[in-house]
Amino acid sequence: MIKNPRQIFWYLLSAMIAFTVGCAERESGQSDTLQKKYSIYTMAEDGQEFLMTADSLSGGRLEPEKSGVKVDPQRIFYELIVHKGYYYRLDAKTQEFLKIGIENKKFTTKSRLKLEGFSAIDNYNWITPDSLLIIGYDDKSAEVKYAKIHLDNMTAVQGKLPLPAPSGGFNWTSVGFSHFMNGQLLVGYTYHAAHDLLGYTTSDTMYVATLSYPALKNLKNYKDHRTTYPGGVNTRQSHFFTDENGDFYFITCPGIALGNNPAKPTAIMRIRKSDGSIDPDYFFNISASPIQNNGYGFWYLGKGKAIVRTERKALFTGMGDHYKVPHFDFYEVDLETQTTTRLNLPLDKGTARQCVIVENGIAYIAVNSDSAGNYIWIYNPENHGLKKGLQLLGQTDYILRIERLN
Repeated sequence: MIKNPRQIFWYLLSAMIAFTVGCAERESGQSDTLQKKYSIYTMAEDGQEFLMTADSLSGGRLEPEKSGVKVDPQRIFYELIVHKGYYYRLDAKTQEFLKIGIENKKFTTKSRLKLEGFSAIDNYNWITPDSLLIIGYDDKSAEVKYAKIHLDNMTAVQGKLPLPAPSGGFNWTSVGFSHFMNGQLLVGYTYHAAHDLLGYTTSDTMYVATLSYPALKNLKNYKDHRTTYPGGVNTRQSHFFTDENGDFYFITCPGIALGNNPAKPTAIMRIRKSDGSIDPDYFFNISASPIQNNGYGFWYLGKGKAIVRTERKALFTGMGDHYKVPHFDFYEVDLETQTTTRLNLPLDKGTARQCVIVENGIAYIAVNSDSAGNYIWIYNPENHGLKKGLQLLGQTDYILRIERLN
């Protein structure tokens, strides 16, 4: 049976961990998270997962077993959308979009919205501050589906995007980014061949479709063979952003842990605000830079600088140990000069993590280190200063997510 390629590597990893199902539900009550600034999601050495809230990441200590709330169901750290004190996720089994809060120290479903044809979210994008566009591939119909969700009343309008179906040995489509620009919707995507848990790879081509909005008619198409898998699943971590000039930057992800076409280079590419098109002269080849490896996460620091999270391929043997072996570096990249500088941080572990928050020009970076501890580090790009902030204690093995809650 064909598996969702977005989840294939997670299935391999989760075979080593017990999977817990079930979700508490309440009819009423106010979320305990509405007044806190930050959300922190951790995993303990025994596999238990906890959510905590905090007003500062700059210092102090937290012990999840004492101050956290157990996540229920567990193993959902790849799936969350965090917004205004609530957590949103798609339940693949029921095809329901859930709004979840923390009430009386319990992870509590507040409301449910049925979304036919959705088993996973490839990509989400904000239409307004309280309305959401989610996109995912439906293997039954071989179509890329979308849903425009109004979070205030949990209603949705659904449809399909006019993207060509996979063919020629490919049987899955992944949308790596969607971006509103100049009254149009830009959609970056690629195709996969996915036959079983081990037989998964990605086309050697990336595509960008320009669609009218809201009619969603296909206006033009772009394809590029230099790299593949534009963007990535942004419920897991950031892969794109818009700079101060309105130009849109995205990273491509052909590495073993996402595209599984590591012969292709990881690259940063740009769509210009001026004409809404891929800049043909801009191709920042990360793999050919001093980094010399594939990268995944991509976060904007401001003033033309960004952070890229990159793997060291010499330190792991394959997907079986990719998640648990410390082998990730963080680099500051200069988008204009296309230069790179490694941040002096301990080697990090965890394949895909929402592990960077940038606020007021300061980056908060969660690092899981077997030797140096689990800290949120504070990086100031103005003076390249690095210092330790909040420490996660107890049995913490991974800081899986940090994000702004309110």
